[in-house]
Amino acid sequence: MTQTRRRFLQAVLASSLSGWLPAWRPPDPRLTARPASPTREPTRGRTRIAPELDRGALLYVPGSYVPTTPMPLIVALHGAGGDAERWSSLFGACEARGIVLLAPDARGRTWDRVRADFGPDVSFIDAALRYTFERCAIDKGRVALAGFSDGASYALSLGPSNGDLFTHLVAWSPGFSDPSEPIVGSPRVFVSHGTGDRVLPVRITRDALVPMFEMDGYPIEYVEFQGGHEMPADVVERTLDWFLS
Repeated sequence: MTQTRRRFLQAVLASSLSGWLPAWRPPDPRLTARPASPTREPTRGRTRIAPELDRGALLYVPGSYVPTTPMPLIVALHGAGGDAERWSSLFGACEARGIVLLAPDARGRTWDRVRADFGPDVSFIDAALRYTFERCAIDKGRVALAGFSDGASYALSLGPSNGDLFTHLVAWSPGFSDPSEPIVGSPRVFVSHGTGDRVLPVRITRDALVPMFEMDGYPIEYVEFQGGHEMPADVVERTLDWFLS
């Protein structure tokens, strides 16, 4: 069972990186929203979802979108202390490549599973996805959950329980993976990490996370780059090429 392998590797990590991994509790990681025929017309470009909330979400729909041609979707998760605005840097690439981008804000400073257990962030992501699917025709074969830093850890924790929705998982500089039952499907996985990362050491990814996903049978592509805790432009381009291939 995948969880047995994960618990073993997490125990190895925890022994040397005490305090980096959250304690295990029975969680509810399942998302229920699914792509369907849209019933509303989206606003092209940038839309703020739930603007009445202090922390809502951004939806970017390329100007080339037409409801008769489903587009790929990336759900992008920010790092600790960040917000959805950090993903505005990807709007140009999404416009050029015909990708819908959904960027939710965490309910707190970082994602619930990073702090403790799955909870309000799962519910909000589900609601933001439902909003998106009501307005956008999405290619069911290209739905990615992506994140940077804490967002990457969250993508590698939430994604395995929702492999019937997410076809791809992307983790730029992650710190851990702590999924909960059920484990569903085998999405393709892309992971990158800087060799000089002083925030989340590359050995976490190289020695634990990548072997863990390989052991569990996930198709995985791993990229190391010379740099720190960052998302270099060439790595992002490589990620998008991989996602659309």
